[in-house]
Amino acid sequence: MTARAPRFTQSTQGRLRRLNLATSLPPVVFAAVILLYNDARAWWHFVVLAPGAVAAVVAFERWTANDLARFALPCVVVAAAVWPLGVLVTGSPNAYWGVCAVGSLSLREVRRHRALTIAGLFTYVAVVGVARLLVQRDDIVGVLVTYVVIPTALTVLVTVFTVVGERFYDLIRELEQTREREAELAVVRERVRFASDLHDIQGHTLHVVKLKIALAQRLLLRDTARVEKELRETYTLVSDTIAQTKELAYAQRRLNLTAEIENAKNLFEAAGIRVRVTREAEVDARASELLGQVLRETTTNILRHAQATQVQITLAASGITIVNDGVTASAPPQLRGLAALRQRVAGDGGELSVEQSDGQFLTAATFPPVAADAGPTATGKDDR
Repeated sequence: MTARAPRFTQSTQGRLRRLNLATSLPPVVFAAVILLYNDARAWWHFVVLAPGAVAAVVAFERWTANDLARFALPCVVVAAAVWPLGVLVTGSPNAYWGVCAVGSLSLREVRRHRALTIAGLFTYVAVVGVARLLVQRDDIVGVLVTYVVIPTALTVLVTVFTVVGERFYDLIRELEQTREREAELAVVRERVRFASDLHDIQGHTLHVVKLKIALAQRLLLRDTARVEKELRETYTLVSDTIAQTKELAYAQRRLNLTAEIENAKNLFEAAGIRVRVTREAEVDARASELLGQVLRETTTNILRHAQATQVQITLAASGITIVNDGVTASAPPQLRGLAALRQRVAGDGGELSVEQSDGQFLTAATFPPVAADAGPTATGKDDR
């Protein structure tokens, strides 16, 4: 026999232990008292039979605590010794109860040759019962029924119920483990989401600050007024980023798509990139924040990875499309921010796709239409 490591959490194990003790231990103790009362016809009969009943109660109490491994062997030895004493010495047909209870409960500790152990338990109860014929031969049928058939049949029945109960414990254990894994996964997902949002905020701001400082350096000697303007905008941008970071930490951050479009247009123009914004229809408000995140991440990627000269931003009822030129690499870059956003868009029923061809890079986030009557209203506004 080997110990099986407990897998329940402490709270779940404690609840199950209290439930089992409250519902099952009193009937077990009551049954032990009744059996002793019926079979003990002299004081020394009680001395012989009581250890088997005590072993059964101890085994059951330790089984509910998932701590039977340390007590299984002594309880089995004591209960197994009481049954032949009851058959041959005291004439107690119920003395098998101890070995029946302890043996069936101890089966959970058997990791190898379990079927052979079960067969051995049934065989032991039956063979010891047959030994009653050594001292009582006048009623062979009665002896076989009382000491062999009934004890063996009840041992089989108790063992079946015990195995079924053990499977019930296994199912609860698996559910508990699943719940723990889901909780851990939820924490991981939240950390990934927080890291993605923080990347959107900090990475975007740092790249913009870098561009504005570079522009200010170029204009330092010939346009001090423009340099002052860029530094004021940089200061404001850093202040906004600090505020957004605080909002993110307190789960209050919300992106405005219109503000993100205006911000992206200003950034591209500051970098010398021509921008065209086309509004074909109003975007569903429920997808506006995610689309704003896609636009912000795409803007950062264009400023970081591409040598773009023009960018086309198209808003439609189904989503947003951003197309830029200046792609020099033969293979798409590793866009980790967009990869994280793809999962979030998919989680809201949308799709985020990226394509690269003929020196152009396309980023599109689309959502299924929410209403059939939302027809397009083209405005075709150009911002250069």
